[in-house]
Amino acid sequence: MPEAERVTIEVTDGVADVRLNRPEKRNALDPAMFRALVDATEQLAADPTVRAVVLSGEGKSFCAGLDMSSFQAMASSEPRSETSGLADRDRGRRTNSGQQAAYGWTELPVPVIAAVHGHALGGGLQIALGCDIRIVAPDAQLSVLEIRWGLVPDMTGTYMLSRLVPLDVAKELVWTGRVLSGTEAVELGIATKVSDDPRASALELARLLGTKNPHAIRAGKRLVNQAGQVDEAQQYLDESKEMQALIGSPNQVEAVRAEFERRVPVFADPA
Repeated sequence: MPEAERVTIEVTDGVADVRLNRPEKRNALDPAMFRALVDATEQLAADPTVRAVVLSGEGKSFCAGLDMSSFQAMASSEPRSETSGLADRDRGRRTNSGQQAAYGWTELPVPVIAAVHGHALGGGLQIALGCDIRIVAPDAQLSVLEIRWGLVPDMTGTYMLSRLVPLDVAKELVWTGRVLSGTEAVELGIATKVSDDPRASALELARLLGTKNPHAIRAGKRLVNQAGQVDEAQQYLDESKEMQALIGSPNQVEAVRAEFERRVPVFADPA
């Protein structure tokens, strides 16, 4: 399959329907998939008409993790040039290219909802953790699977996981690699809620978010994402700055008018 088709994007009424498109391999991650994921986040970030994103997988799974051929190569004792650049950073990013495939969804200014069915293993789970919300099928299978291969999660998973669950739970999952059902993932706090049809539920939520003031939605994501990474005084100051920028702005005025007039608001896209 050509690399250009590894991830598909369709934008309708401000909602980007993004799908990992390697169903014959359960959307496993290979170099072409990594590049396509990063390219997708960059394309979406540059589109001011996008107000929410739904990320799902074609076929039987969300993403089964790293392509099996990569693990087979790791079984060799020969030096592997493809792993030599893991500590490299490019374009001023805090991530390497593999990490960016997951962290890029966190960096997007708009809400990103992962719709998880089938498998979300290893790198696949880390991509879902990079999203803002995770809606999962009750029988989905999720795992921080890297320990099975003698590895650690390295696609920003250790950071994202430890923001969602207590440290002891994060360590247990990293150390054991045990597989969680979607239901247990919600109980632990790794996923947001279960749905028998995660993609339909995710699209419904995305459409709802698309009816809100896009400037307020983006400001909310910025503030919540930075919480705990700056001191309290900075967080409170930034709240005040975001509020000051919103009050009286055209979209905020439209939100108030639409509420009083009991109609659907019509918002301008962010510049």
